Amino acid sequence: MSFPLMPKATAVWLIDNTALSFDQIADFCGLHSLEVKGIADGDVAQGIKGLDPISNGQVTRDELERCQQDPESRLKLSESRSNLPEQKQKKGAKYTPLSKRQERPDAIYWLVRNHPELNDAQVSRLIGTTKPTIQSIRNRDHWNMGSLKPVDPVTLGLCKQIDLDTEVEKAAKRVARQQKKLNKTATSDVTLMPADTVLEPEMPTYEEDKPLPSAEPSDVFGQSPTPESQPAEEEVPSAETVFGNFGTSTDEEN
Repeated sequence: MSFPLMPKATAVWLIDNTALSFDQIADFCGLHSLEVKGIADGDVAQGIKGLDPISNGQVTRDELERCQQDPESRLKLSESRSNLPEQKQKKGAKYTPLSKRQERPDAIYWLVRNHPELNDAQVSRLIGTTKPTIQSIRNRDHWNMGSLKPVDPVTLGLCKQIDLDTEVEKAAKRVARQQKKLNKTATSDVTLMPADTVLEPEMPTYEEDKPLPSAEPSDVFGQSPTPESQPAEEEVPSAETVFGNFGTSTDEEN
């Protein structure tokens, strides 16, 4: 909701020249009803000259009369007849007052220490410094590195908290994209190994409650031969059997 220009001066004029209630004036000027009451009592906005909203085209006289007759209605701001172009914010190097330029190295040291994901361009936008200075503090070769103390740049007034949060969020998204890209590249570079070198032979599993099967000696060493299946022992020939025939043949010859 838009409010009139110079709301307190407009409230002073409405209090002095209309019969509007404090709530109606407060809603129209964007003030608190107690603040409007303080203006009427002379405790607030002392010395402020009233500004006529009718002469500068912020409200019409018919609108004032309508609201004075109905205390529940609210004033509506008249539309501006002149369309002013929106002022574009110029992008450029951030200006840092001379009184705070000596505090920039401390702020850079704080950002480098607490938010290493910020690149040099982001730090330069927040603090308004040069990249060589940032690099010297990152590499710890700044000429005054021993005396630097990390101090929050928001506390020093070198940047706003919303700007710092925005840059940190951008840096976090950038780091996440880079990490995702690296993981994807690493996955694509992995070569597949043959299945026979990867798969291990499946080992038999047994239930915990079920006892392991007992092995019999015959299962390990084979079945021992029975007496029936053993071959019959050969009879050993006696000396008479071997040499008897030899002697008999000699006597016959004589």
